[in-house]
This record gives sequence, structure tokens and C-alpha cells, in this order.
Amino acid sequence: MKTEFNIAVFPGDGIGPEVITEAVKIIKIIESKLNLRINLTESLVGGCAYEATGCPLPDDTLDIAKKADGILLGAVGGPKWEAIDFSLRPERALLGLRSSLGLYANLRPARIFPALLNASTLKPEVVVGLDLLVVRELTGGIYFGEPRGVGTNDDGHKHAFNTLVYSEPEIQRIGKIAFDVARKRNSKVCSVDKANVLEATGFWRDVVTKLHSQFSDIELSHMYVDNCAMQLVRNPKQFDVILTTNMFGDILSDEASMLTGSIGMLPSASLGEKYSMYEPIHGSAPDIAGKDLANPLATILSVGMLFKYSLNLEEPNKWIEMAVEATLDNGARTLDIMSDGMNQVGTQEMGDLVATELEKIN
Repeated sequence: MKTEFNIAVFPGDGIGPEVITEAVKIIKIIESKLNLRINLTESLVGGCAYEATGCPLPDDTLDIAKKADGILLGAVGGPKWEAIDFSLRPERALLGLRSSLGLYANLRPARIFPALLNASTLKPEVVVGLDLLVVRELTGGIYFGEPRGVGTNDDGHKHAFNTLVYSEPEIQRIGKIAFDVARKRNSKVCSVDKANVLEATGFWRDVVTKLHSQFSDIELSHMYVDNCAMQLVRNPKQFDVILTTNMFGDILSDEASMLTGSIGMLPSASLGEKYSMYEPIHGSAPDIAGKDLANPLATILSVGMLFKYSLNLEEPNKWIEMAVEATLDNGARTLDIMSDGMNQVGTQEMGDLVATELEKIN
């Protein structure tokens, strides 16, 4: 069994460095528990990289990413960079990593821990037992389609345009991921599109339907994205695996995060044929950066996914989930999931508490 791994660590902007610090504590504990050697290499990405180098995704950072067994990312972006040229904004680094590394499949689990039932904005009976997975296509669709830009019409008025385009192979490969992971869950896939309006997503539905013939043991349904947004609030437990496009997945997974109590609770994995990257789905939250208020649990849970999907070590993922659950059961809460009678803690203390629980697991 392989025992030495290289992990690239990109803290990024805002609260990114704070939550990454807590995640690294967890990596170190797993390293010791399993007698591994984990080499961590840190580099700049996003706004901090732009400030230091004039580029949000420096070549050195991309080189480190390509040599790693897995990448752990904090968050990028913030209002201070909104005025710079679009091509240099921190978010372009995120898109650049996805496209350069071929990270076409984004897995975003939304699971509610029993201790957080009252933190959800929905009634406890609606979300109790919730455990769904959004499988989002990540390197195609309207975020990457060409042509795109801002121009001027013949009448002199400015206009802006983006292109929604998907090829059959792009849809097939993300569809296979969704069907494969459904086999390890409850064997249900709901493919979400807007086939009644958008030809590109009508094509998406056709390709997914045809692909389903190779996965006859999986139940397949289709749903329009507007209805899916409503159903996530009305009856979220009807879903097992949601398969959808880049933009729809971006929106729906953020909605799903609130079912679990906070966007600070959702980890994610971005997978390709060769590379992989793990990150919380929340942003850089510059308004609370440096105040010890950020929730590190999504980043810590992302570490579990890294061990599972990139290092092929299932046990650490289970241990981390158990440690997070025990910490929440003991009443610890960051501000975003705080409720009456609980013990409010900061970013660092939450990380320490999870680390303590992880140390207890044999």
C-alpha cells in the first residue's frame, strides 16, 4: 500500500487561510494514525497571488498542482478585486485550475448532522435524515462556452453574451460519474435541465437518457431546474443523486447547503481523469476574515473526501465525519450554526475540538 503522498495546499483569500489551518491539523493527525508520510506544499492562488505576481494563477502554483496527489483549496476572491480586469480577477484562477487540470466532475454532498436539525431554515421533519449528492459538470457549459464577451450592436448599443454549449462526450462522462456513485448510494439519479426552453439542455436530457441504458439498475428521472429548486425546499429527501450542468449545479448546491444549516458545512470534490481538488463550497467571506468566526467544518470534511477519492483511504473519511458529528453533539457551534443553549466557539477552537475527537478514534 502506498504510504507517501504529496498534497498541494492553496489557502487563497479571505477566510481561506483560517479554515485551511484547521484542515491541516486534521491531515497531520491522520498522517500519524496511519503512519503515513504526507508532504504539504503551499502556494498562492486567487487575489493574494494577483497581489504578489500580477496573476491569479501563477505558473508555479499550477506546476505544484500537477505534481500533487490531491489539492486542498481554501477560497478565492473578494470585493477589493472587483474593479480589476475580468481576466485577472481571483475567480479566474478557480476556472483556470478546473480547465487546466481537467476537473470535470464536482461532487457536493449535502448531509444534515442530527445535532444541526434546528440550524436548518426548514422544519426538522423536512430535513431529518437528509443525505443527497449534487454531481455538477464543471468544465463546460455557459461558464466556459465560446463566444463570450461584451460588444456593440450595429445601432451602437452595447450588449453582452455568453454561450451555453455541451458536447455528447462531456455529458456522457459526467453522467457515468453520477450513475456510478448512485450505485454506492440508493441507486437513484435525477437529471436536472431546462429542456423545455434551452436546446443545449434538451440535448443533455437526450444524452443522459441514452446513457441510462448502460445503467439499467439505476432509477433515472428528469426534472426542470426551476421545479428542482422548489422541490429542494418542499421535499429534499426525494433526491439521492442530482446530476446537472455547470451553472445549475452551482446554484442548486448552494441552495442545498442551507438545508444542512449553513454553507459552512458543505465540502466538495472536483475530479478529473488525472487530478483532483477539494474545497468548501463557501466563498472567501472577507467581512469575517481574521475575526476567528469562520466555520472550518466544510474544509475539514473536504479533507475526508480527499483521503477517500484521491488517496484511496476510506477510513479517514469515516473518522473525520465521526469526529465532526461528535463535536456537534457536544454542543460546539460556530456563529453560522449557533442556536440557543449551544457553546459558541471560534474557527480555531472548532478545529481543535474536532482534532480532539479524531484522536479518540481507534
